[in-house]
Amino acid sequence: MQALSLYSLVSKAARSVAAISLATAIAVSASVDAFAQGRVSVVRDAEIEALVRDYARPIFKAAGLRPGVSIILVNDRSFNAFVAGQRMFINTGALLQAETPNEIIGVIAHEAGHIAGGHQERLREQLARAQTMAIVAGLLGAGAIVAGAATKSGELAQAGGGIAMGGGEMARRGLLGYQRTEETTADRSAITYLAATGQSAKGMLTTFERFQSALSLSGARVDPYQISHPTPRDRISNLEQLAKNSPYYDRKDPPALQLRHDMMRAKIAVFTEGQGAVSRLFRKEPTGLAAQYGNAMATYLYGNARAALPKIDALLKQQPKNPYFHELRGDALMKTNQPAKAAESYARAVQLDQVKSGVLPISYGQALLAIGTPDSLKKAVTQIRTGLDRDRENATGYRYLAQAYGQLGDIAEAELATAEGHYYSGAYRDAKIFAARAQQKFKRGTPGWIRAQDIINSRQGTKKK
Repeated sequence: MQALSLYSLVSKAARSVAAISLATAIAVSASVDAFAQGRVSVVRDAEIEALVRDYARPIFKAAGLRPGVSIILVNDRSFNAFVAGQRMFINTGALLQAETPNEIIGVIAHEAGHIAGGHQERLREQLARAQTMAIVAGLLGAGAIVAGAATKSGELAQAGGGIAMGGGEMARRGLLGYQRTEETTADRSAITYLAATGQSAKGMLTTFERFQSALSLSGARVDPYQISHPTPRDRISNLEQLAKNSPYYDRKDPPALQLRHDMMRAKIAVFTEGQGAVSRLFRKEPTGLAAQYGNAMATYLYGNARAALPKIDALLKQQPKNPYFHELRGDALMKTNQPAKAAESYARAVQLDQVKSGVLPISYGQALLAIGTPDSLKKAVTQIRTGLDRDRENATGYRYLAQAYGQLGDIAEAELATAEGHYYSGAYRDAKIFAARAQQKFKRGTPGWIRAQDIINSRQGTKKK
């Protein structure tokens, strides 16, 4: 399966200056398999996932996409996003670099255009057509070379070589041209979705202007016929008038949404760029809530976790019903080896979480697991299973579930949970091994036995680890 990438320019200089992902729609092939096999570094965070889903929900509705479309966060510093099947992948670099929610909403709208337009299926058709053209040209060229050799005609042989090379180049250029057309179509679809949801397209233009500025600074010369996407200048030219004609062009993001966006950026900055990243990010507002949030996380991660607790409590005084502040408090308490108090903070986070994330109950279960009493272990199983019911592909959750069952002495369930964890991590061979071991301990026909059989019989089970 091919993945359609949002931004891609063939230029080393542009890559080094603008940090633009250079993965083209062909190069980012088999992305779903890469995700399953763990080659794509996925970020799991309840707060960021909830925010991005809020960005996407009205866009997906305007695009007529079914609820099954999921968004996956990729741990990559480059500004990029792409789709594969019914999954949309967004790099953390895009979330960090985008200064407003509107910029990321524009990214989501563009990717939604790819999904709604069925571009992946048509790209596969174009790839097959391009391959056929190249093969035919190769055969014709080979025939001319052979004929030239048989007639001792050097000119004919040279012409045959030219046919073979020219046919392949024609196929490649045709495919790139097709991809540029699809990118333009997705851009225009994005404008439509933004207008339908009463949002500005200014964020899209801001993103393209940033890329164009980076290209200009790099001094790179890009042949527009040798790339899979239109140049940023062309994209601005194609969209600017449409964007400015919208009655929503000057509409700004609500302050509350901007604050959530800033707090998300603070979190990504701390976790991916180090302790000093937040102060650099919020030089203009060093005392704002987002900066305070980042400072508390930096203290928790890089300093003394106990020293982070008063900073987190100060945050909770300002927003006592913010589930993610309670989650951070639980994280800090776990780091200071206070699992019982951490469990209380996680429990409060789960209670306040209106979107019912699967991540938070699993964290709660982890704290209960660390307490280690029979009662807490049983509660850990309940909480972790709640999280997995909401988030079935959370491989880490199955690892904690296996630990809880193991400490309770339920080896069959522990091995089944281990099999599930391997399955959703893409380690299909190990998944089959543990499923077979678990199945021997279950009574035939029970739910555990049937699930183990499903893993053993799955087609993915035939793939290599």
